[in-house]
Amino acid sequence: MVLSILTVGRAASGAELSLPPQPAAPPATNSPGPKIQFATPVHDFGKASAGEAVKYDFAFTNAGNALLEITGVQPSCGCTTAGNWPRQVEPGKTGAIPIQFNSGNFSGPVVKTVTVTSNDKSQPAVMLQIRGTVWKPIDVNPQFAVLNVTTESASNATTVVRIVNNSEQPIAVSDPASNNRAFAAVLKTNQPGREFELIVKTVPPLAAGNVQGQITLKTSVPQMPVLTVTAMAVVQQLLLVTPAQILLPPGALANNYTTPISIRNNGAAPLELSEPALSGGPASPEPAVSEPGVDVRRPTIQIQQVEPGRLLTVMVTFPAGFEIGPGEKAELSVKSNHPEFPVIKVPVIQPPRPAPVAMPPGPPGAAQISPPLPPPRPVGQ
Repeated sequence: MVLSILTVGRAASGAELSLPPQPAAPPATNSPGPKIQFATPVHDFGKASAGEAVKYDFAFTNAGNALLEITGVQPSCGCTTAGNWPRQVEPGKTGAIPIQFNSGNFSGPVVKTVTVTSNDKSQPAVMLQIRGTVWKPIDVNPQFAVLNVTTESASNATTVVRIVNNSEQPIAVSDPASNNRAFAAVLKTNQPGREFELIVKTVPPLAAGNVQGQITLKTSVPQMPVLTVTAMAVVQQLLLVTPAQILLPPGALANNYTTPISIRNNGAAPLELSEPALSGGPASPEPAVSEPGVDVRRPTIQIQQVEPGRLLTVMVTFPAGFEIGPGEKAELSVKSNHPEFPVIKVPVIQPPRPAPVAMPPGPPGAAQISPPLPPPRPVGQ
């Protein structure tokens, strides 16, 4: 009776009865060709102290019926290395790939991968993974103290590095010292024995460019007796002129040529520009038509305020026919209110016009070949 009810219900609804999912078939132990099979592709090392070398052997079996050839073992970064591994493994035999992770430069959770390549056509590349947590008795954050300054603001620039004790016992931190006179450091205690601040600042004068140094501190922790913080200062110019020179096309200009010069002010006071002019270089040839009182032979120069006081653009338009002769020089100049840069100068460069290509003469007595004449046009066209 129960069977008949199920049959009627199935016929009335039109739906198929779903069967429970079946367990996956066990992997074949004698697959065609070579087959690499790892006991586990992931190793969790749990918790390791910073500087400790984490080692693990990834065991595998050749579950195929042909010779397995391991062609490469490639870690994802230089902190992870692979030892010697068997290059060839017979069917049914086992092997191991030794992996070592150097935890010295890490703190907190880490995940590293290793790619194993072989002649297993079903999986030519297998990714192994080693992961865990690296523990340091002292955390330094950040390890790079970066300061963006100008030559004007170098004396006011500071950044803070936090030093935290992760151990149960209180620690002592002392004697900050810099190996570069461009940096100075002051140590401040927030929580005695537990938390500290390292205040890093730049010391002028600083030239434009990048400056780097190291600051060291002594600690009472045997595993980390010295802490090292890298200090970096990116020193920007007060006024940045882009481009540094105006490059014109070679020879006399066929058309008007306009080029912008951007001047970025990184100083504190607003920048003002005035009296732009082009000095040196010849005047352009006389124009075909000129208006009274207007010298169209010279370039026209305009100052535009893109960001008032901060970013200004000087637009220079050279007229058609403008040319700088051999041995002559030209320079764009503009006055500024900045005490260190009363006049900003930008050289104007123009390559000479290319020399005409001379055809080599023919041998004596050779006939000169003229280009063929066009065919005569039919009468009436």
